Amino acid sequence: MREIVFDTETTGLDPRTGDRLVEIGCIELVNRVPTGRTFHAYFNPDRPMPIEAEQVHGLSDAFLADKPRFHENVLDLLEFLADSPLVAHNAQFDFGFLNCELCSCGHPEVSLDRMVDTLGIARRRHPGAKHSLDALCTRYGIDRSHRVKHGALLDAELLAQVYVELTGGRQIGLELATETIETVVETVGITVMNRIFRAPRPHVPSEAELIRHEAFVETLNGPLWDKSP
Repeated sequence: MREIVFDTETTGLDPRTGDRLVEIGCIELVNRVPTGRTFHAYFNPDRPMPIEAEQVHGLSDAFLADKPRFHENVLDLLEFLADSPLVAHNAQFDFGFLNCELCSCGHPEVSLDRMVDTLGIARRRHPGAKHSLDALCTRYGIDRSHRVKHGALLDAELLAQVYVELTGGRQIGLELATETIETVVETVGITVMNRIFRAPRPHVPSEAELIRHEAFVETLNGPLWDKSP
């Protein structure tokens, strides 16, 4: 199963008030295992970067000035995403910006049916705990020491590791080959194996074994089963 883990950086919190997408990073997973394929791009938002946002991700107006606009890279992005499920942390936020940018350049929105929200999964698995990406990395022992500022590709790489742990851990990608496996049915986080079972072998004593057993019984002195109640 192919899935895309992605993260975005933006100029602010709400695309409906003019905030724009300035970075997207995507990681390809197949059967919960990173394939090494990624998509990463910066975009010129055509608006000034608020200082509050720059302090979070470090992307300045000067850095983004020569980057392409979203519509100039949208076809490459859509080709990479294809029709795979899209995994994000607090996914409503990332989907909101992605779909706003797609609409602005005449492309259909990504269906919310494809959305997998790791924040929701984390809340169900660890109620009452902290659910930020940093907190989940700490919980699962994922090294984030190189995360000085937010970055879409780096955060997507960390999130991919968190997602694997949230959905069953690294053992979910292990497969055992055996002649007895007829089919493997995959469900969310569960692998069910339907096996071909052999008919039980008959355990019937041979004639020679019966004769030896009878001779042995004759040698017993006062066996319990011969005593009257």
